[in-house]
This record gives sequence, structure tokens and C-alpha cells, in this order.
Amino acid sequence: MAKTAPIKGSKKLLNAWAFYDWANSVYTLTIASSIFPIFYSALFSSKDELVTAFGFEMKPTVLIEIITAFTFLVVAVSSPILSGIADYVGNKKNFMKFFCYLGSLGCIGLYWFDLDYIHTSLLFYFMGLLGYWGSLVFYNSYLPDIAFEEQQDRISAKGFSMGYIGSVLLLVLNLAMVMKPEWFGFDIGTTEKELNMAKFEAMKISFITVGLWWALFSQYTFAILPKGVSNGHKVTKDVLLNGFKELQSVWQQLRQDLRLKRYLEAFFVFSMAVQTIMLIAVYFGEKEIAWADDDQKTTGLIISILVIQLVAIVGAVLTSRASDRFGNIKTLIVVNAIWMCLCFYAYFMVTPTQFYIAAGFVGLVMGGVQALARSTYSKFLPETEDTASYFSFYDVAEKIGIVIGMVIFAIVDEKFNMRYAILFLFLFFLIGIILLFRVPRNEKTPV
Repeated sequence: MAKTAPIKGSKKLLNAWAFYDWANSVYTLTIASSIFPIFYSALFSSKDELVTAFGFEMKPTVLIEIITAFTFLVVAVSSPILSGIADYVGNKKNFMKFFCYLGSLGCIGLYWFDLDYIHTSLLFYFMGLLGYWGSLVFYNSYLPDIAFEEQQDRISAKGFSMGYIGSVLLLVLNLAMVMKPEWFGFDIGTTEKELNMAKFEAMKISFITVGLWWALFSQYTFAILPKGVSNGHKVTKDVLLNGFKELQSVWQQLRQDLRLKRYLEAFFVFSMAVQTIMLIAVYFGEKEIAWADDDQKTTGLIISILVIQLVAIVGAVLTSRASDRFGNIKTLIVVNAIWMCLCFYAYFMVTPTQFYIAAGFVGLVMGGVQALARSTYSKFLPETEDTASYFSFYDVAEKIGIVIGMVIFAIVDEKFNMRYAILFLFLFFLIGIILLFRVPRNEKTPV
């Protein structure tokens, strides 16, 4: 008997889609936001030590910022091509799988990250980042396919909430491994140096746990999500440019849809700042906050990330409810105003306590702005079956924004310091608020 595909809007299909957040969010928490930045910083003997890569000598943070920006540029260029192919042959789930497994292998490969093999090490970092964001191109495009408009805010928020819960569970395990390596069979020896080596090994093992978690838990999502409408077409040379043609078509349609066009302009600007802050937050805390010692720094940074994730669960739910009552755009304006205040506050942060306070507020608005931005865009889409192209446009705009944001941040960081760089992001939130005020209301479907 043929297996019956879940119908659009069904609980089974919605939950399966949201569960991918549970699978892949461990990457953003452990690799992008906590353990890896701490591990990477520990590779250098002092905050002033420089690193040599690709023939240049630079600050370690600047190197990571540049590689991150380059990865997002690759995603921005490749996603239209891949989305075009996926639409043509009707198998976007296979592309989502490819990037999922690529990212998983990249995470596992970070176990061998070594400054003596810096280029190979950065390749693994690149694979993890590319895999995560590449899979999201296709994951996000499923939202209007699996949920009706009135379901999209809540299921989007549910996905982020599930991601926060799952990633926190794994991070707690990783934190225990790093802080109490003897509990997990690591030989801690009798000296402080041997203890630090055990903690270092625990950090590397945590990268493997992320890769395995991501690959294994994604299987439920892949088992339930529809593959797409297979039409038997083969990929030809002309198809490779189909994605860019579709983006051009979307751009032409945006010119006729003022509300969607203006919303994308606002999203481009404020997302640039949000994603940049999320990618560099722990590097900022490691370098700019006056920790008492290395143990307090490691514990404090990870606890801060846990605070962000736990508060973000509440933040995503509250933002969803606020959007139901006040509308998406008004809620996004308030959330961006909070982000703007946080940039100003971060410039003056010095003590761990001040960093913890900032972490709480970041958590409150982080999940909310991501979930609401995604569902608002989905609501604004015209009636179409070609959702992959529209979400490809959305993802390209987001990625190009991140490239610009990371490059600006790296330049200011290299010339001055990270405090001036994060203060500069204040302007992006301000401009984002102004642009959100320009988004026209639709009386039939106010958001």
C-alpha cells in the first residue's frame, strides 16, 4: 500500500517541519555561539597574538569574521542556482539533505582544528557554516507549503522554540564535559596544564556530538516532509541559470508589490545587524569583558549563551502573541528598538554582570525577531506555488546583508576595536525602524 503524504496544515506535517530546528540549532549554539569561539580563542596565548592565513597577518577575530562573510557570500551566490534546480526537478528535500550532511561532517571535522593546518581547519568551519545556512534556504521555503497563513506565525515560533530547547540540552551536556571532564572518563592528570588539556579535548568531542545530533535528529523531518513534485526533468546547462532568472522575475514582481518590497528593504537592513551580533557575541564577550580568570570566562560565556537560549524560548512565544494583538510590523519596530538600545549598552559593558544582563535582553529579542521576520515575509507573499524562488530571494537578501555586516564589523574591528564595531551596528537598527514605518498596511490582512 502506498504511503499517504500528510496534508498541508496537519499536526504531523507541521511538527515534522518544526523538528528540523531541534536538529540543526545545536550548530548555532555550540559551534557558532559558544564552545567553538571559546576553543578558538584558547588556541592563542594572548589577546594581542596575530594569526597568519592566506598570506596575511591579522587578528584572530578578524580572520573568523572574514571566513564567515565569505561563506555567506557563497550561500548567496549558490542558493539561487540550487533553488532553480530544485524547482526544475522537484526535489528540494534532497538539497536540504545534502547541506544538512555537509554541515554535520564539517562539525565533526572541527575535532581536528589546528593552527598548524589553519587552511584545512578553516575548511571544516566553512563546511559547517555553509551546511547550516544552505539547508535553511530549502527549509524556510517549505513554510508556506506545509502551513496555512494563520498557522505560520505560531509554527515558525514553535520551530525556533524547539531549536532552543534541543540545543540547550546538548549544550548542558557539552558544558558538563568541559567543566567536569573527569565525569566523562577524560584523564585530568594532577597538574593544571593536564586539566586544561582535558577540557580542551572535551571541547573537541563536543563538536562531534553536534555533527551526530544534527544528522540523526534530522531523519524524522526528512521522513515526513514531501519531496516535491517530481517531473523527471534532467538538469541541463540552461537550468543552472534558472534560479537567477527566477530571482529576476521575483524582483520584477516586487516592483508591483510595494508592501513586500518595502518590508524586504527593512528586513535587509535590520537582519544585517541582528545576524552579525549573533555571530560575534561570544568573541566580543571573550575579548572585551574583564573576567577574573580563564575558568570564570569559560563558565561565564557558556552560562550567558544558556541564558540567551532559555530566555529566547519565552521571547519567541511573547513576540508571536504580540504580533497577534498588535500586528507584525509594530512588533518588529519595538523589537528593533530594543536591539538598538542593546548596541549602545554593549559599548559600555565591562563586567561579567553587565554581560549577563545584556544576554538576557538579547535572548528576549533574538528568537522573536527571527521567527517573526520569517513568518511576516511568508504572509506578505502573493498567491503562488513557486515559494522556493521567493524564499531564495529572501535568503539571498539576508546573506548579502550578513556579508556586508560582517565586512563592516571586521574593518572597524581591525582599525579600532570590537566596541566601536558593535556601536556602529546601532545605525542599522535605526534605519531598519525607519524603513519598517514605511511598510504600508493592508486593511484586508493587517500585519
